[in-house]
Amino acid sequence: MNGQFSSLDEFWPFYLSQHLNPTTRRLHFAGTTLGLILASAAFFLLEPLLLAAALAAAYGLAWIGHFFYERNSPATFKYPLLSLRADFRMYALTWTRGLDEEIRKKTPEIRSFRASGLTPE
Repeated sequence: MNGQFSSLDEFWPFYLSQHLNPTTRRLHFAGTTLGLILASAAFFLLEPLLLAAALAAAYGLAWIGHFFYERNSPATFKYPLLSLRADFRMYALTWTRGLDEEIRKKTPEIRSFRASGLTPE
């Protein structure tokens, strides 16, 4: 494992390994929800400041989860596009209540990332 990913499916177990704390996942969900609401408002109201608020809310809440609960560095620092796509996958799985099952299914791959000490830095 050299930390290079060529697809979302390859990146996904690593992303999950960085989001095992339930509080981190809840903060991601809240941040993404608030970000989507604010981004929608920015679009409909033609208010660019709301778009800045959307980004601040989404990333701010997610990063609180990483720094204070998960105690790792957000993957978005090194993998911004893959992280964004993975966040929306995690968001959809949270809405459909499938995230816990997905984590169980990917546990062997998640463990290999955790054991390797691979981080996004």
